Amino acid sequence: MPRLPETFATLYGHAPDGVWSAPGRVNLIGEHTDYNGGLALPIALPHRTSCAASARDDDVLRIASLQEESSVEVRIDEVAAGHPSGWTAYVAGVLWALREAGYAVRGLDVLVDGRVPLGAGLSSSAALECSVAAAASDLFGLGLLESAEGRAALAAACQRAENDVAGAPTGGMDQAAAMHCTPAHALRLDCRDGATSQVPFDLEAHDVVLLVTDTRASHALADGQYGARRDACEKAADLLGVEFLRDVVDRPLDETLDALPDDELRRRTRHVVTEIERVDAVVDALRDGDLDEVGRLFVASHESLRDDYEVSCTELDLVVDTAVAQGAFGARMTGGGFGGSAISLVRAEDVDRVSSAIEDAFAEARLTAPVSFAVTAAGSAARDRLSPA
Repeated sequence: MPRLPETFATLYGHAPDGVWSAPGRVNLIGEHTDYNGGLALPIALPHRTSCAASARDDDVLRIASLQEESSVEVRIDEVAAGHPSGWTAYVAGVLWALREAGYAVRGLDVLVDGRVPLGAGLSSSAALECSVAAAASDLFGLGLLESAEGRAALAAACQRAENDVAGAPTGGMDQAAAMHCTPAHALRLDCRDGATSQVPFDLEAHDVVLLVTDTRASHALADGQYGARRDACEKAADLLGVEFLRDVVDRPLDETLDALPDDELRRRTRHVVTEIERVDAVVDALRDGDLDEVGRLFVASHESLRDDYEVSCTELDLVVDTAVAQGAFGARMTGGGFGGSAISLVRAEDVDRVSSAIEDAFAEARLTAPVSFAVTAAGSAARDRLSPA
């Protein structure tokens, strides 16, 4: 990637110390479960965000991007909720969060190249955070990329940056995926205790493709809708006398729902409880090679997100309905919802036909044309191999 280091040198007057990158993610199943202490099953995308960076001797952060005209300069001790604003909050927040966690970090010169589609529900923000966190770990000798525990600490700092500085009340799934995923595997993530395990996800052996469709219906997780869902779950957990809704999964569902005072709380809780159960059901089906069952669970997840959690939209529903009608094993929205992307499990020989059918359905509905692409399970945050030693 010669353009990033060369542009960095032109911008800052010296070569970068290195280039680091981190992936976006697609969550196979387990939506809105992370902040409920539940389970999720993401894969890392081949699409990555890279950052060229150099350590500074002071506490100044200089932040720029190949995709943005504006740049920001801020001291780490000036970073706070909402400052700096916009996309640079995700960069500055990481250094602030690492320092808050007790790590000896200083300022950086940073140039970002974001190749994870923005607003598509593919976790471009976590990819940005984790690329910067990886750079900070190496540049300041923290050694956190060298162990699972260290990577978990980096993921936690990135989540805090997103929550406390950028103001998006997300759970930790996206950052965990960017730090822990491995090629050809999905990551079973226990969001209550942080435990992870690798689940084989080799669709090529079955001549099957995971098709991602970016609906181009942009979403924003800091606009209140996401936070409202999280607030409802916290209220339901409090009424049920537990810390997380994960803690009622083993109770009879009817009894749990009957203990809640209104229909909205019952529907939000029902989604979370049944979605957590679907994660391990998909893990079992993948290990058994039962893609029909995986597809059935995908559709059940989407229906739950659409009807009980109410985070789908016309575009996402249209992708799912069209893909299933065209013979996909199953399909579902992925990510926080209110726009973004959907995934479909499709036979390799049917990919072009399914993609074309989705495009035609959007054109008939007079919606912005979607973009579909096949993905494989990729690796986690790392220093680029071509990066200076």
